[in-house]
Amino acid sequence: MSDQRSSSAVDVVAVCGSLRDESYTRRALERALDGVRDAGGTGEVLDLRAYDLPVFDADRDTQGDSAAVVRRIREADAVLLGTPMYHGSYSGVLKNALDYCGFDEFEGKTVGLLAVAGGGFPVSALEHLRSVCRALDAWVLPHQAALPNVSKRFDGDDIVDEGLDERVRVLGRRVVEYARIEPDPSTFEADENVGGEGR
Repeated sequence: MSDQRSSSAVDVVAVCGSLRDESYTRRALERALDGVRDAGGTGEVLDLRAYDLPVFDADRDTQGDSAAVVRRIREADAVLLGTPMYHGSYSGVLKNALDYCGFDEFEGKTVGLLAVAGGGFPVSALEHLRSVCRALDAWVLPHQAALPNVSKRFDGDDIVDEGLDERVRVLGRRVVEYARIEPDPSTFEADENVGGEGR
């Protein structure tokens, strides 16, 4: 691993895949960013509500504010992806944002995953996100944060379950600690994966 204690602060962008005003996903990402700051990094939530992001059209290079969203993700040293679980997977809002991105934004980049659910554990949403990030040649943290029965987990902006709160904060710390991990050697499947340009 390369030096994780670089003199320059690690910049983390937390992409929120929820448009709800009272989003638990956004609150959980803010708590993960507390962990980022605990580890000496800096970060902010990329609130997709603030951007005009039409449904991705592969025939158009940019639409609406897509260039700004893509640029913010590309410029970050590491990424947190947060989503509510919808129908056993991650949100269409987050999928659409990720569709605008590619290898330039994610290849070799450290990514942490967080998902919330109104019911049981949002494991399948995390698994689906992990597969997408792997296809983009990102380095996805083994540690992830799942918040089931999420309406019972918060009191205002605070996570009331101490163990769960620690798991979310550790996610933020880990994404900073591993942000400068040395890239893995190129593989055959990575060379064959041409992304959106191959459609």
